[in-house]
Amino acid sequence: MSARLQLTLSYVALVVIAGALLLAVVWVFLLRYVPPEAVTIPANAPGGDRAALPELFIPGRGDLWQAFWPKAALALAALVAFGLVGGWVLAGRMLAPLKRITDATRLASTGSLSHRINLAGRGDEFRELADAFDTMLERIETQVGAHRRFAANASHELRTPLAITQSMLDAARNDPDRDTDQLLARLHAVNARAIALTEALLTLARADQRSFTNQPVDLSLLAEEAVELLLPLATKNGVAIETSGCVGIVHGSPTLLCQVVVNLAHNGIVHNLPAGGTVEIHTACADGTATLTVKNTGSVLAPEVVATLTEPFQRGQRIRAQHAGTGLGLAIVKSIVQAHDGVVTLRPMPSGGLRAEVRLPATQ
Repeated sequence: MSARLQLTLSYVALVVIAGALLLAVVWVFLLRYVPPEAVTIPANAPGGDRAALPELFIPGRGDLWQAFWPKAALALAALVAFGLVGGWVLAGRMLAPLKRITDATRLASTGSLSHRINLAGRGDEFRELADAFDTMLERIETQVGAHRRFAANASHELRTPLAITQSMLDAARNDPDRDTDQLLARLHAVNARAIALTEALLTLARADQRSFTNQPVDLSLLAEEAVELLLPLATKNGVAIETSGCVGIVHGSPTLLCQVVVNLAHNGIVHNLPAGGTVEIHTACADGTATLTVKNTGSVLAPEVVATLTEPFQRGQRIRAQHAGTGLGLAIVKSIVQAHDGVVTLRPMPSGGLRAEVRLPATQ
């Protein structure tokens, strides 16, 4: 049976039971004042000071029952009919929001995620369910769109090193006198980039799925670890890197959060042009929020370009030409920070360079 029919039958049952109880109460209290057998009082003959009275018949319980049960059965039948019609209408009105939610669910199962219920009316349980469903659809639509764009870009980026490798192998096959050492060096570089891109994709997927173990992490220690790791690269590029600030304890994955600091600092080093710039890493903790700030000098960046830097493979043409990175560094930062319920903000520096700020819930 459908939920509407079940509710209707429930209404009918309640109405019939209430009516039957009411009739039973009336019948029980009425029987208390009715004699078991019928009584006939003969008429008085006229005479004297008394007036003549007609014969009086007082029915017994059996007579009263014969007169009462047809009317009671008719009343119960009317209650059943009223309960069926009224219950069906009331159940339909109550379940109308559920039908809208069901239609939206079926529509979403076909792949259409832009539909919203937008249920109006009072804030009852159905309204809460509809609002929760709309929120879920919005999040799924956002994630599916991002995954589709990411899959398209990732497939393109992964196809490029494979195509380059195939071209170099074909050229070597057609030219037996080709320099083998040079070919191996180029193949090694292309293969290293493909491996780096694959590892970046795996890190990004791991952050999106939140498949990590949470534990207390000190951002200041991660900053020092990142400096030690990137110091040779900074020295090679002529960039000074330094840390400052205080302890900032957050709850999350030490490996992924270290990746955040390393990616931001690495981005500040490789894009610090001209040489001789600086990268500053600062940690702070206040009002229940731990903050990691990475500032680097460099060329002046347009705000519209900075707004796209956290998207996968979104790099400016000038940056793409100068650096053979994967284009996933800041996208990984954004995904890891969001997986830790934080926010990352990128702002161009007026004098040139970039300011990246990561805000995470602090652990007391």
